[in-house]
Amino acid sequence: MRQHAQAVVIGGGLVGCSILYHLTKMGWTDVVLLERDELTSGSTWHAAANIHGLHDSTNISRIQHYTMKLYKELEKETGQGCGVFQPGSLYLAQTEAREHQLRIQAAKARRYGMSFHEVTRAEAEKLHPLANFEGIRCIMYEPDGGNVDPSGVTMAYAAGARQRGAEIHRFTPVTATEQRPDGTWTVRTPSGDIHAQWVVNAAGLWAREVAAMAGLKLPLIPTEHQYFVTETIPEIAALGRRLPSLADRDGEYYLRQEGQGLLIGAYEKDMKFWAEDGTPQDFGHELFPDDLERIEENMMRAINRVPAIGTAGVKRVINGPMIWSPDSAALFGPVPELKNYFCCCGIIPGFSQSGGLGKLSAEWIVEGEPTLDLFAWDLARFGLWANSAGFIKGRVRDQYSNRFKIHFPNEERMAGRPVRTRPAYEMQKGMGALFGLNFGWEHPLWYAKEGEPKEETYGFVRQNWWKPVGREVRMLRDTAGIIDISNFAKYEVKGPGAEEWLNRLLANRMPTQTGRSCLTPLIGKRGGIAGDFTVTRLGEEEFLIVGSGMAERYHMRFFDAVPLPAGTAFRSLTQTMCGFNVAGPKSRELLQRLTNADLSAASFPFMRSQRITVAGVDVVAIRVSFTGDLGWELHCDEKDQVALYSALLKAGEDFAAGPVGSRALMSLRIEKGYGSWGREYSPEYWPQEVALDRLIKLDKGDFLNRDAYLEIAQKPAREKLSMFRIDAVEADASGGEPIFLPDGTPVGQVSSGAYGYSVGHSLALGYVRADVATGGQKFTIAILGRPHEAELLEKPLFDPDGVRLRS
Repeated sequence: MRQHAQAVVIGGGLVGCSILYHLTKMGWTDVVLLERDELTSGSTWHAAANIHGLHDSTNISRIQHYTMKLYKELEKETGQGCGVFQPGSLYLAQTEAREHQLRIQAAKARRYGMSFHEVTRAEAEKLHPLANFEGIRCIMYEPDGGNVDPSGVTMAYAAGARQRGAEIHRFTPVTATEQRPDGTWTVRTPSGDIHAQWVVNAAGLWAREVAAMAGLKLPLIPTEHQYFVTETIPEIAALGRRLPSLADRDGEYYLRQEGQGLLIGAYEKDMKFWAEDGTPQDFGHELFPDDLERIEENMMRAINRVPAIGTAGVKRVINGPMIWSPDSAALFGPVPELKNYFCCCGIIPGFSQSGGLGKLSAEWIVEGEPTLDLFAWDLARFGLWANSAGFIKGRVRDQYSNRFKIHFPNEERMAGRPVRTRPAYEMQKGMGALFGLNFGWEHPLWYAKEGEPKEETYGFVRQNWWKPVGREVRMLRDTAGIIDISNFAKYEVKGPGAEEWLNRLLANRMPTQTGRSCLTPLIGKRGGIAGDFTVTRLGEEEFLIVGSGMAERYHMRFFDAVPLPAGTAFRSLTQTMCGFNVAGPKSRELLQRLTNADLSAASFPFMRSQRITVAGVDVVAIRVSFTGDLGWELHCDEKDQVALYSALLKAGEDFAAGPVGSRALMSLRIEKGYGSWGREYSPEYWPQEVALDRLIKLDKGDFLNRDAYLEIAQKPAREKLSMFRIDAVEADASGGEPIFLPDGTPVGQVSSGAYGYSVGHSLALGYVRADVATGGQKFTIAILGRPHEAELLEKPLFDPDGVRLRS
């Protein structure tokens, strides 16, 4: 066994072998995989191994599409069969909402050249003559859908990795991982130690135990999961071809051919956790006792759809474990607090995603950043707050038992909440607030007044919160509104090297005068937008940074990449500092009643800050507003939040001003054309594509990833961030909708959308090909999967010249 390696992958299941294979494809041949038992032990060997390409997330569709194509290439490359069957998949919609979902996915397929299209009932009956399509509203067909052989795929990855020089050691458990002072790792095994540059935790069911060796806790928990295979069904044996699989997600089961019978699996409501306190070390190719009664309701729905199941005997029942994260997405990426420690754990549809996950993992490890933005899978989306047993179990129970439930735009599931609340939480609840979750924090989405709904509904069309949110938008635009922005991430940098450090981290030049603020991008490893921040100089050696709340742990990777000068300190203030944005044409008058500070435009102009007292509370006041209107951000100590909020609301009564939630803020910022990190701003997009290149100051000297930016700075934009007015009356864009030219040519996609209540139009921000990104250009945007006429706007409809913003 090697004593040195560029990377040690821990875990010989599907994903671990894929990562090893893709590391070798990128040129890292000095790599080792360690497996405690035989390859495919754990969840891999007993998986149903279905494959499909389409997903609600565009980038996840991309990696699934890559994975499906990879298997046949692997077979040619290695000579190892992957057991690929691709008779296609039929997707059934029993409800209007499911029909909307399928039509949305079909539109995305047209955008990305994937094969997924509607078929008639007669066509579906020819494809699957055993199925009863009664009650089905819409049927989509994916010709490449199917399944693979779990062992075959894993062995093919392993063979491909070995061919390029990788070592694989079975029956070699890892007993310890110890980080050395230089950030490299000692990986200990009974067969000897390996000195590794990188450790990759792909240990599946044992990911928690492997993480604990490095002092890390992962929010994961296993459950039982069952499927069964029938005896031979004569109609299938006589057919002479393989049946397409059925994705009847409204029926809450999955169904495909296996041999001459059928395989049926279910995610039942009466779910069952397993090994809550740790996966047994001696567990391997074992299964749990059959418990088909738990999935009886799901089975009956499958029998109604394919009556032949009811007369077939049960040949085999598989009841095995799978391990889940709180949102059923992978825990993927380098651990921000540990140098050179990578995780890829908690994967559920692994056979649809293994290739893409392996490829992106290798890119991240070898090149420092993946080519696709997958923040939705980045383990940094969870902080230490997510390790609460109540949160993990509550969320996983909800995810498992509602596995096939549609995740609607703006949907907020309440399972496992609240986790983190602010002092004003109960007060806001009493005011009718309905809450969302942002990096563990509860924050108000909107406020229900007397006679308005007390609970949200969800769907693809406008929901019951649409009118109340409009009321909040119009109130702020007409008078003023008070928005809780405590969930924004806030950081303090203090010391003699604070300005120097910030200039080496961020792309803009830092303010040189106290009381000045600047907007600045953070550049990623490939030159794209890794973040955007407002930086305010509070004193000679003191700065406040405000950024995306959900990206706080993600951004720590970048902050830690630039060493702090001697005597300079950095700390997060997000937990101890709260804040409100007071905005609207009457915001100055409202605030002036509560402070002796001069808030006039001459004394307190746009992008300036002061330490002032508001209603007896010390605040950092910054003349900036994400609403695009006249406004101030007021940041205070957490202990003063309720007092400040109460005073602002009381003063607002005389102006007919009141609380405003984040749903309204989404509409307000889109009316102004403001981008948001995680939607418009992403490492995938270059600064010149989002109009942030004007904020990059190359003449100030070196800054993080400056060379990467220089490599792409002179390249023409591939796409341009643009604003659209859409002819839509029943639904608004929410993000991901494809954009076409009037002749049907795909040219881009929506990044954010909302109704612009104060301008009277449905609006969207999105990216389109640079050559067609001109004002007045006509497009169609596929809302609900159907074309809606749209026009690219040269300027935002609200305050296009920024008069109100700077007044």
